[in-house]
Amino acid sequence: MSSSSALHLSLMIGPVAPVPVPAMMIEALESVTVTSEAGATSGFQLRFRVNSESELNTLFLIAVGQNTGLGTPPLRVVLIVTLGGRPQPLFDGVVTNVEVQAGQHGQPGSISVTGEDLTRVMDMLDFSGLPYPAMPIEARVALICAKYAAFGIVPLTIPALFPDVPIPVERIPAQQGTDLDYLQQLAEEVGHVFYIEPGEVPLTNVAYFGPEIKVGPPQPALNIDMDAHTNVESLNFRFDPTKGVLPVVFIQNPLTRAPIPIPIPDLNPLQPPLGALPAPIAKLRMLKDTAKMNPMQAISRGLNEAKKSQDAVTASGSLDVLRYGRLLKARKLVGVRGAGVAYDGLYYVSRVSSSIKRGEFKQRFELTRNGLISITPTVPA
Repeated sequence: MSSSSALHLSLMIGPVAPVPVPAMMIEALESVTVTSEAGATSGFQLRFRVNSESELNTLFLIAVGQNTGLGTPPLRVVLIVTLGGRPQPLFDGVVTNVEVQAGQHGQPGSISVTGEDLTRVMDMLDFSGLPYPAMPIEARVALICAKYAAFGIVPLTIPALFPDVPIPVERIPAQQGTDLDYLQQLAEEVGHVFYIEPGEVPLTNVAYFGPEIKVGPPQPALNIDMDAHTNVESLNFRFDPTKGVLPVVFIQNPLTRAPIPIPIPDLNPLQPPLGALPAPIAKLRMLKDTAKMNPMQAISRGLNEAKKSQDAVTASGSLDVLRYGRLLKARKLVGVRGAGVAYDGLYYVSRVSSSIKRGEFKQRFELTRNGLISITPTVPA
């Protein structure tokens, strides 16, 4: 599907190792929607235009029917965008639903193919009871991800700031639920996040387990109200001064058994402040259940709560990818210019929804920041 001379969309479908789809499928492809969001499962939807005699009706019926049995791999879908001569993976996931809408009154019908990212593959089998003796959390994550190497998944794990390695004679950790359930449970325990996103090379994926990173080289700036330099169609901001919450954990004194309250500020070095004027602390959140945990577990729980409550500034907008000149990616930084002193500067891209039709490639996005007024004098153009 080619929308212009500068943009080309490639579609690959197949179990585990997808292959390029036939030309008739590309011709029938009407629209593509891809959503990537921090803290949520990414998803896609392909919409095909068909009639009652179209071969696509039979093709999807056979393909999906062969991949619904227990132990058989799901149907994998890979979308690759070539922009300015450079191929970039837009999405890599599996089909979860196929919906057929019959045509009426001589009009063609449609087939909508919906799916999720490759975390769905990790959520298919229950491995409850599998033991992990004397293994730190990052080793458990790497061992679990190794099962899915056939999908091009490469683990990227960052150790917990306050590690808690159980002693085998005292406790042997055991998995509860599916691999995805267990990975999300481990991430919650130490204040990390877990997600899978396409790598730099098509058919490769990075399974990231670590703190949410808000550092690194920013993407080219989003410009608003800058005449010829404007590259966004809309951009709106909101500041919520009640967002600031300070979690308080309780660590039990082993001698007196009295719980000691300890406030936990958001001091993650991988999430430095992006605004010079942070949101004020509006309330305290008492995490009383941390009194039953050991100190390392309690502090990790506090850090996990602290990171959720600091982004008081949010922004939402839309852009034309061809005018912007590249794909805006979620979970990375981006600069904003032309919005005024309070709202210019660097932001974290929390959500991107891409919509592709013939001759059109739009993206809607959401940005977050922990305060007003930029801490950097300039942002990359």
